Amino acid sequence: MKLKKLTSSLFFLACFASFGQTELSATDAVVIALENNYQILIAKKQQDISVMNNKWSEAGAFPTVDLSIAQNNMIQDNTNNPFTFTPGIILSQGVNPSVNVNYNIFTGFAVKMSKQRLEQLEVQSSNNAMTVIESTIQDVLKAYFAAQVQKERLTLFQTVLDQSRKRKEYYVLKDKYSATTSLELLQFENQYLTDSTNYLIQKISLDNAYRNLKLIMNDGDSTGTKNYTLTDELMADIPAISFDEAYAAMISNNSNLKGQYIGLELQRTGTELQKSFLYPTLSFQMGVQPSFSKLRDLNNPSFKITTQNLSYYGNFNLRYSLFNNFKNKRAVEVSRIQEEIAGLNIESMTQTLENTLRNLVELFDTRNQLVSISEQNLDYATRAFDMAEKRFNTGALNSIDLMTFQSSYESTMIQHYENLFNRLDTYLEIHRLTGKLGLTYVK
Repeated sequence: MKLKKLTSSLFFLACFASFGQTELSATDAVVIALENNYQILIAKKQQDISVMNNKWSEAGAFPTVDLSIAQNNMIQDNTNNPFTFTPGIILSQGVNPSVNVNYNIFTGFAVKMSKQRLEQLEVQSSNNAMTVIESTIQDVLKAYFAAQVQKERLTLFQTVLDQSRKRKEYYVLKDKYSATTSLELLQFENQYLTDSTNYLIQKISLDNAYRNLKLIMNDGDSTGTKNYTLTDELMADIPAISFDEAYAAMISNNSNLKGQYIGLELQRTGTELQKSFLYPTLSFQMGVQPSFSKLRDLNNPSFKITTQNLSYYGNFNLRYSLFNNFKNKRAVEVSRIQEEIAGLNIESMTQTLENTLRNLVELFDTRNQLVSISEQNLDYATRAFDMAEKRFNTGALNSIDLMTFQSSYESTMIQHYENLFNRLDTYLEIHRLTGKLGLTYVK
């Protein structure tokens, strides 16, 4: 009775899993992730900020115009002051608007260097966004094909479970008519329960793999009811990789290496910016300041005076620092040393990336060979299992030996898909290292 309930439950799970499926290719998964991934959205917002800041006005190339209005109130008690022309308690009120223009004519090339720095910061922001995009693409593809591996394993356990159920049902009938021993029936019932357990555990692993994929994609399915059918097979042929070609692509396209070069250019610009403080600066200020005032004696309402005047000004300001404890000179020297540090970081990263790439290419070649070996091994294990079933059905093989062939078939199949995924994982890592992931998916 319990076995019947378990069979019904497994049939329900299989039917439920196939209901309401949406086809999803690896490219579709990447596109969804690129549109919705939070880290990518944040990186794009940061890139928008750098684009908005990359303006000549932000660098200080244009004059600034300020409008200010001051309203003044003062009470002056002159009742005891014999030397005044306005005796009494005088209320003075005034309004003083002004328009001021300030223009830096020459700042030691600081404006030019600031604009160049803003351009480099925009490029850096774009490169940072590409780094996040490449990482997301790699994570999505790994999650996609990891789910594909779990799906293939579930298919394997489903096939084995179906065969175990058929054998168990067959031996139940044979035992009913006393055509077999109860020991064989117990063995097949035990095997059926073991295969059922493996299937249910694998179903959980597959569900978790799908959840992980959907989490990285951020597909907007808050209810968790959307189901996907993965259409891209893990068995796709992967071309061989040449180290020399991969190394050249890495030097040209690796986002981390690009970031180091951008950092070096920023440091060089910073050095030129520090040099600008060694030059004199020339600025020009101009403006207009009208003034409106009203005086009134609080003890004499008939005493009222209104004044008005208008002032214009235009001033040049030349400034040069003669001595500030060599602070500016030290800043230039420190910036040059930081340039050298940035150059050393590039050399160090290049060597590290070269070594990593070489190891990955060698690992890819090894895993490619492992896939070829496991393909042959799987072919032999499949044929051996088929032959064992035929011999078992004719009575030429006992049940214990049959279970041995079945176990070998299962482990060989699982190992083969693990080899396929490991090869793909290494291939994706090489593609990310050479910058080809971003070039493939981002236009």
